[in-house]
Amino acid sequence: MYQDPERWGITLQTYVQLTMLDRHVSAISAPVRMMERSIFSAKYIFVENLFRSGKMPEVDYAVLTEWFDWITTNISIPVDLIVYLQTSPQTCYERLKQRCREEEKVIPLEHLESIHQLYEEWLIKRTSSFLPAPVLVIPADHDLQSMLHRYEENRDRILAASYH
Repeated sequence: MYQDPERWGITLQTYVQLTMLDRHVSAISAPVRMMERSIFSAKYIFVENLFRSGKMPEVDYAVLTEWFDWITTNISIPVDLIVYLQTSPQTCYERLKQRCREEEKVIPLEHLESIHQLYEEWLIKRTSSFLPAPVLVIPADHDLQSMLHRYEENRDRILAASYH
């Protein structure tokens, strides 16, 4: 997808939308469902980024948007809380390099900057027409020990959201 987004963008994002929908609506036995990403972030961040960057044709964007709109209109997808780990693109880039995953080696800093901007627009500036839940912002440009402390500080708020 990163090497040829014009060809693989619609394929990947259609599959992501399907798998995210499945994760949202599948039965769970635990009292809390946590997801790293959602059908909403797929649409408002990753599909939007492909379209704005000119890497997704308008017709593909329109089809994905129609599917997204149909899904969110006709299927109940309850979200109690969005936890935004607000991290600078530079920190994300450094962490990406440290992980040293083969598939991530082709991701430029500019891509992370675009993604960051879309998250800021959606979750902080709230320029999108739809926000499915309250947003808890946790600054995340810190080392692992600091982050563990921040997670623990917010633990009750994060877990309590699922009981409302």
